[in-house]
Amino acid sequence: MLLVSGHGGGTNLTGTIFERGEEPPAYKGAPDEDAPYVWVCDSFYQVESGGSPIKIDGEKIRVAFETPMPRGFETRSQAIEAAEDHLKTQFARIGVNSESVTVEIANPGPA
Repeated sequence: MLLVSGHGGGTNLTGTIFERGEEPPAYKGAPDEDAPYVWVCDSFYQVESGGSPIKIDGEKIRVAFETPMPRGFETRSQAIEAAEDHLKTQFARIGVNSESVTVEIANPGPA
């Protein structure tokens, strides 16, 4: 398992790449992914009301989350590239310049 975290605007978002032999979480409505590498992460967008409050660059905004959708990939490098793109896109959706987003990849090791 790899944890892929994006940091920008004073907050962060982390998703998971499940690797060969690991089983990604299952939940109602999730597609069945049989790929060797599966990326799972929240998606969010800014809303005027409702949602959850967060601070971005010192300004309080509200975001709503979408159900995470697993995406399967044949190679580890494809999964990592898609994870980085996903994280940068989420930050761009709330006004953070994607160039200022840093991405970290961590392997937490066995539990």
